Amino acid sequence: MNPSSNTPSQQRKAVLVTGAAKRLGQEIAMQFARQGWDVAVHYGRSEREAQETVAQIQSLGVKSVAFQADLADEQAVKNLFSQVSKQFTNLHCLINNASIFEYDRANSNVPLTSQGLQEHMQVNLTAPILLSQLMFEFQKINGNQSDLVPSAIQMLDQKLINLNPDYLSYTLSKAALATSVEVLAMDFAPHLRVVGLAPGISLPSGDQTDSGFSKAHQMTPLGKSSTPSDITKAAVFLAESSAITGTTLYVDGGQHLLSSSRDVMFKTN
Repeated sequence: MNPSSNTPSQQRKAVLVTGAAKRLGQEIAMQFARQGWDVAVHYGRSEREAQETVAQIQSLGVKSVAFQADLADEQAVKNLFSQVSKQFTNLHCLINNASIFEYDRANSNVPLTSQGLQEHMQVNLTAPILLSQLMFEFQKINGNQSDLVPSAIQMLDQKLINLNPDYLSYTLSKAALATSVEVLAMDFAPHLRVVGLAPGISLPSGDQTDSGFSKAHQMTPLGKSSTPSDITKAAVFLAESSAITGTTLYVDGGQHLLSSSRDVMFKTN
């Protein structure tokens, strides 16, 4: 039986997933829906994919609506949360999944630029923190009527422990976001938990070939890194674990334990 079919709508909890139209964000949105959560689907430019995701979620018997917002625009971020919280008064979890992942490296022919760094920081750091602040204010004002403490989950990267110089702007933005997990968890308690979730290589990126991805995926102590299913199950686990806050869960097959001078994408062809 569908887990949502015997859960009255007024008792269901809702989650906002940013970047939920495609790839890992879509997988996370679908997993929450399968567990009976209502889902607010944020997208930037992928309207068709977002509406398809909403339709799939609705077919599971839960509520879902798509919301467009440019996360590089502060007012758009605020408007996004306002719209979501009005339609999903049962909002209980925020997944900051959307991010920019563009290559640069200080010692390369694609060096860091001010514009590139600012773009990464705006989407990968500023927007998640703004949304987390808004989520905290929402929970503080409305109060929590359940035994489950609401949460903001920041999607990070195993790369933060296994550092290398590739993707410098991306790495710096995610490192700052990782620091915010502990700081905000202290500041937002007891109204909102803040948790980090750090995947390993889970889906092909950029121009990575299927063969290259397969090789990279096996470069862990366990012989395989994380799958989208691993990450989505971990996200639901964190959302439903009231005692977890101010820490990061690494779901990567131990990938962060193997030091590397290059990003794993460049070690396979």
